[in-house]
Amino acid sequence: MTKAENDGDLLIGAAAIAKFLGITPRQVYRLAYDDVMPHFKLGGSVAARRSTLTKWMIDLEKN
Repeated sequence: MTKAENDGDLLIGAAAIAKFLGITPRQVYRLAYDDVMPHFKLGGSVAARRSTLTKWMIDLEKN
């Protein structure tokens, strides 16, 4: 991934992830807790990459 592709790819916090996915922060925590959604911890916050979440959603649509 080039620097240009990586700019803005990182989502930090449930609110940012929720806004991107169109769900509530509470739903983000549930998806993360149940290991349904790809995520990682950054400090004490839940985090994810837009590119990873997009690929995850595309893969879900195929099933």
